[in-house]
Amino acid sequence: MQSAQISDQSISTKEELRLQTLFSYEILDTSPEKSFDHFVLLAAAIFEVDNAAIGFYAENEMFFKALTGNELQAQAAQSIFLLGRSEHDTLTTSGDQVKTPAFFAGATIKSTDGQKLGAIMVYDDETRTATKHQLAMLSRLAEMVSEKLETRMAIRKTMRAVDDRLHVLIHDLKNPMTTISLQSELVSRMPDANQKIANIAGKINLQAKRMVDSLNEILSSARKENGSFKPQKNKIDLRTLLTDVSQNYELALPQKNQSISIKINDPVEIFGDEIKLKELFSQLIQNSIKFTPLGGKIEVSHQVVENLVTIAIKDNGVGLSEDDLERLFIKFSRLSAQPTDRENGNGLGLIVSKMFADMHKGKIWATSDGIDKGTTFYVELPVK
Repeated sequence: MQSAQISDQSISTKEELRLQTLFSYEILDTSPEKSFDHFVLLAAAIFEVDNAAIGFYAENEMFFKALTGNELQAQAAQSIFLLGRSEHDTLTTSGDQVKTPAFFAGATIKSTDGQKLGAIMVYDDETRTATKHQLAMLSRLAEMVSEKLETRMAIRKTMRAVDDRLHVLIHDLKNPMTTISLQSELVSRMPDANQKIANIAGKINLQAKRMVDSLNEILSSARKENGSFKPQKNKIDLRTLLTDVSQNYELALPQKNQSISIKINDPVEIFGDEIKLKELFSQLIQNSIKFTPLGGKIEVSHQVVENLVTIAIKDNGVGLSEDDLERLFIKFSRLSAQPTDRENGNGLGLIVSKMFADMHKGKIWATSDGIDKGTTFYVELPVK
């Protein structure tokens, strides 16, 4: 929608991780969406004001995703950065505390790992006082916006993962189809082949070439739209990759007094796509955090057998029933296990993980001794 410039002084010194998280939601500089408009209309109604907005702050500007009433001026937008830097999740200002507007109230929009992305806010030219009930309702709306962002991102990731896996399968189909085309052409040229055999071989060759042309067209469109769809396989140290992934949750873990230990002492090198593997393990670690209670522990270990590396992510969380284990990788399936701190769940994270494992010609599965006995997820990947 629109942006407001913010002075450099209002930017936190520990921004890199937060900005990475914010960019991953693909919300900046996007078109209006009715679902976000509903949130600001509700916020304005709760406070009985005309002005409300949802804003996300990047480096030096505030991007407003939804707005009702008058735009919030850049000077007043500094209030949102005060909220972002504070330890509190809500902020109210009135009277002489800010020049404009006379009244401002905001509630933080957070990512699942605790990063502050922006705020839902209400403001007015007249001085007023926000009640505890109103601020509580605003905080709830902020949580709903966060849930909306998570679902929105999960659906996009799933669709891309589906497209990527489909394109890899299409690419793999080209080889046998090309072989059929060449072999049928050779058959038609055999010295002892009669006219009937030559005609049949010619038809097979023609259809095979058409199929290859169609596959090439699909792959060409995929490259133009999404760049290279195949896993970009480079040498990766899984120990370093898993350490980097776990550090992304340095805010989420303290909120539940949890810990992650990477019990991998030596480099574990494989050839794989770093971005896709990071997403795979991020989903699994986030899943363990979500389903492990306060004070829980998450352990990451590995095993190497011949040309295969198996990474194990073990938690002492709520565990899984036998029925849960059978439905783990089915889209939108409802499991008996519930998040331990009422976190949002959309049933798509494990689907994405499985797709990325499949694209690396690997496997993913889980084991559990039952309810309240923890869960271990395994990811088996070829070294090359």
